[in-house]
Amino acid sequence: MTYVFPPEAPIALPVVGSDNLFPVRRVYCVGRNYAAHAREMGFDPDREPPFFFCKPDNAVVPVAQGTTLELEYPAETSNYHYEAELVAVIGKGGSNIPLEQALDHVWGYAVGLDMTRRDLQMKMREMGRPWEIGKAFDRSAPIGPIHPSSAVGHFEKGSIWLTVNGETKQKSDITHLIWSVAETVSYLSRFFRLEPGDVIFTGTPEGVGAVKRGDLMTVGVEHLGELHVKIV
Repeated sequence: MTYVFPPEAPIALPVVGSDNLFPVRRVYCVGRNYAAHAREMGFDPDREPPFFFCKPDNAVVPVAQGTTLELEYPAETSNYHYEAELVAVIGKGGSNIPLEQALDHVWGYAVGLDMTRRDLQMKMREMGRPWEIGKAFDRSAPIGPIHPSSAVGHFEKGSIWLTVNGETKQKSDITHLIWSVAETVSYLSRFFRLEPGDVIFTGTPEGVGAVKRGDLMTVGVEHLGELHVKIV
């Protein structure tokens, strides 16, 4: 078989303690999954069913352990926001996954950033249009190395934080997720067949805000270390 043009190589994330790479298939993001963040965005945080949006696989930017990613300030925005997130990755496919089996499908975890052109997202929201222009743009999903669940376990608590130039902006705990990782995986699998390589951003806590060129972000999740990103 020949192609009209050569296909791109798959996006792949490093794995802690291994030379293997984790290929990315789809990127799912859970919206407003921390109550305090839902409030700061102007929504009632009652436990409504989760909702999802997607980013393309090539929005993912792998960040090797111990490095600082230089991330370009994107076009067509003047309100570029960080969102620190726990990322879960799928290693076993399935549909309609029972809640009690959901974590069997999670291969590992990583620290991630859901970078957002907030002004464009809000404009689309006000117009009742999809969020892609604010969420699914190039290099909008930096992710650190994956920690296999066989090494770190399936933890249900642990701090999550983000600093900008050393100043704490986001600080919470994953116990405050409205929908847990297991619940998210189970619910999502009712609407999409999950496959190995799928990546799930599980939501961000309160304290989201804008960054500018020259800012250095440090994002951390307990058990998973830190991710460093400089805006250029």
